[in-house]
Amino acid sequence: MSEALPPMREVIARHGLSANKALGQNFLFDEQLLNRIAAIPGDIAGKDVLEIGPGPGGLTRALLRAGANVTAIEMDRRCLPALAELEAAFPGQLRVIEGDATKIDQPGLFEGPFAVVANLPYNVGTHLFTGWLSGASWPPAWTSLTLMFQEEVARRIVSEPGSSAYGRLAVLAQWRSKPRLALKVHRSAFTPPPKVMSAIVHVEPSTAPAGVEAPMLERVTEAAFGQRRKMLRQSLKGLPGAIAALENLGIDPQRRAETLSIAEFVAVAKALS
Repeated sequence: MSEALPPMREVIARHGLSANKALGQNFLFDEQLLNRIAAIPGDIAGKDVLEIGPGPGGLTRALLRAGANVTAIEMDRRCLPALAELEAAFPGQLRVIEGDATKIDQPGLFEGPFAVVANLPYNVGTHLFTGWLSGASWPPAWTSLTLMFQEEVARRIVSEPGSSAYGRLAVLAQWRSKPRLALKVHRSAFTPPPKVMSAIVHVEPSTAPAGVEAPMLERVTEAAFGQRRKMLRQSLKGLPGAIAALENLGIDPQRRAETLSIAEFVAVAKALS
């Protein structure tokens, strides 16, 4: 039955759905594109996948067709009837949870590891992303993150020191995981088309450096990039011990945050942890 699903445009028309701007929604209908996104994490047949903000279920369909066991968290109850149809079409493969993904214990929904694949609502994407990256225990419960962002945010995640896009997001994403830009998505692929281009970022966890507390690295990067035009001696002066740590590590306090490598940020956080 799953092969005979009606086109997404038909589903949306039948349920009277329109993208809700307040919820950061933009719907994707292109089945080929959705299948490409579902393929980015590799073979997901029989594996647990978490999807945030499935909306009417375009990407959900692609994940189910790839054989994944999908847990989808959706707060827009208008979309629940369309998702219920998918539950019926793929018996035992889809579990829909109505609620706010930022307030749900996501690892608690699974008995083992899970991949995250989501066309994230733009208004909560960065918040959810930093939450997945900043857990104290590592490796995390998730095996990979495959996430849609505005292209500008995606570039910030994969940027290198010295570039204008380099900042807190790059350090948090790269100090113990490997992000890559997996796919660019033209604004015309969405309904309604957003004002900006989008891109898919794929992240896999790697080994965490020893002796560094994630909350301390977050504090250091937040202070350093919070006043990115200022020298480190100015931006980090409110963090006890930070200036001494810079000097002990041979990092010139007259440098600016965007010139520090991820290894240097990790070294400062380690000294303060």
